[in-house]
Amino acid sequence: MTLDEFVKAFAAEFDDTPAEQFTPATNFRELEEWGSLVALAIISMVDDEMDVQITGADLRNSKTIEDLYNVVCAK
Repeated sequence: MTLDEFVKAFAAEFDDTPAEQFTPATNFRELEEWGSLVALAIISMVDDEMDVQITGADLRNSKTIEDLYNVVCAK
């Protein structure tokens, strides 16, 4: 999965935030809609789409979507 595809899949997990608000540099934890349910949805999406298991710590240690993508690619 490319970075652009990852950003699109990441954005798809948000119901109310406009898709154009998501870029690799987006600080996802500062989004109004960000919360524990969205975090679980992201963990599930990464598992389903990329067959990689990430943890809550991986999310907490990532600031931007690209940071998280790099963590996923490194696993």
